[in-house]
Amino acid sequence: MAILAPLFGIFTSFILLYYLSSLNRSNTFLALFFLCCNAILMVYFGLHHSKTEFWEGICFVHFLPLSFLLGPALFFYIRNTVSEDKQLHRYDLLHLIPAVFTFFATLPFTTLPLDTKTAIAHEIVNITRKYVVDFQWVTFEQILIGRSAHLLLYCIASIVYFMGNKRHLLSKYGTLPSNHRLIQKWIFTLVFLQLVIASYTLIHFFTLYAKTYSILGIPSDHIFTDDTYSAICGGCFCIQNFILFLFPKVLYGNVSYEVELAPESILQQLKSSLAKKTYDYRNFDKDLENYLARNPFIQKDFSLSQMSFDLKMPERFLSNYFNKELNKTFVEWKNDLRIEYACQLIEEGNAKKITIEAISTDAGFVSRSKFIDAFKARKGVTPSVYIKEKAEE
Repeated sequence: MAILAPLFGIFTSFILLYYLSSLNRSNTFLALFFLCCNAILMVYFGLHHSKTEFWEGICFVHFLPLSFLLGPALFFYIRNTVSEDKQLHRYDLLHLIPAVFTFFATLPFTTLPLDTKTAIAHEIVNITRKYVVDFQWVTFEQILIGRSAHLLLYCIASIVYFMGNKRHLLSKYGTLPSNHRLIQKWIFTLVFLQLVIASYTLIHFFTLYAKTYSILGIPSDHIFTDDTYSAICGGCFCIQNFILFLFPKVLYGNVSYEVELAPESILQQLKSSLAKKTYDYRNFDKDLENYLARNPFIQKDFSLSQMSFDLKMPERFLSNYFNKELNKTFVEWKNDLRIEYACQLIEEGNAKKITIEAISTDAGFVSRSKFIDAFKARKGVTPSVYIKEKAEE
């Protein structure tokens, strides 16, 4: 029965990938994080519950590099969720150095014949319990302790980054995203479980390799046993899988972490008051095309003053362009773009992955009702009817 927990977690990881949308890439890192967690949980099962020498040989060392991906995946997920800069950079590859190092360090063991690896693993796990294996550059003990310390450092770094980003948003906008409490509760829960796992693992291996000491008169090796270690660490991984379902917005990828600015906010007024250079009318169409390629209109606070600031053009020129050249207001033009963007999401199959409400949010609408009204005014049918028609084509 113990194998059901990691299998369920792997299934959860694929749910995260299935419901991934182009505007919520953070689910990619969350899915990777869950896959690594449950692969490690399967290692616990193979070593301590399967009682099968074959699985002991497979699980003993081969998954060690994955242990050094837990921390980076957790950090990337949190950073990509809350940061305004959601791009990966070349220097982010530095986070993978410990995992790559461990992979090459353990090659002398992983390249041995399977029968040899199985015999070594069975003797260590069930008989000697002395983790002494021929690795390159480091010992087995150093890797086991290092992976826990590595995860512990990333947990701390993740919380520091989250709190630093919180202060940055308050300083820049004077407010926090409407989903801040939800995201904070979810991230703190995730990090807390990993802190428990990393901390207890360090204590367990310290007890295993150091001299026995007493806690309230009880020998330490009677408290921090293999069974307790498996129960606490494996239990935290299992709890993590089920807790995700208590955060459905996170699970289905339609939670937004964007600061929503009110119309004519102080920030927008300041932007509008900045000097703007004179614009060459002949280049307008080309510059507008390049500007729209970034889909700025899907931001909830997208306004004429924001567009004027971004393009460094007078608002009067833009207003005249919409009214005289396009025969529509800025709001009508903006909603036209948002509806076409929503239709693109639907035609790409996103309607099967996320709800109509999520599509409306991704397209920049502040409410589901406004999205439906705007959609029906332009397409003649409601979004649900349009989705059904596209499915039948």
